[in-house]
Amino acid sequence: MAATTAQSMGSLPSGKGICTTAPDILYLPELVFGGLVWILVASTHVNPPNPLGWVMFVSIFCFVMTFLWMIIFGAGCHNSSSGWAAADFVYHSLAVLFYLSAGVSLAFITISLKSDLRIYRIDIAAVVFAFTATLLYFIHAILSAIRWKHF
Repeated sequence: MAATTAQSMGSLPSGKGICTTAPDILYLPELVFGGLVWILVASTHVNPPNPLGWVMFVSIFCFVMTFLWMIIFGAGCHNSSSGWAAADFVYHSLAVLFYLSAGVSLAFITISLKSDLRIYRIDIAAVVFAFTATLLYFIHAILSAIRWKHF
């Protein structure tokens, strides 16, 4: 069993394999939670615009890049090389840093603005989903690092 796990961790999936391998199965939850952050922040009054603009940038950027990354792996446009495994690790590590900074700034803004209860609840949900997306990207980055190491 250990040999099978090491073998699957040492190769990059393509096609339907992205729906069955350990780190790549996280693409869909990353898209769902990132999309929820995007939708929830966009549905509220953007005040102050600067930190919430960063949250919107992070959620849209990571959503689009994760979708493109999933398409590249699903279509098999990558060759099974160490460079793609490294790029996978680098992207997901960058996404962790982006979402962590966005989640912290969104939590700070949410705590400081408690005037409208409806918007406050929407922002709390966005904070929870932002930190959930951070956790998913973190797990994906760790598993991508392990896969890169086995190359």
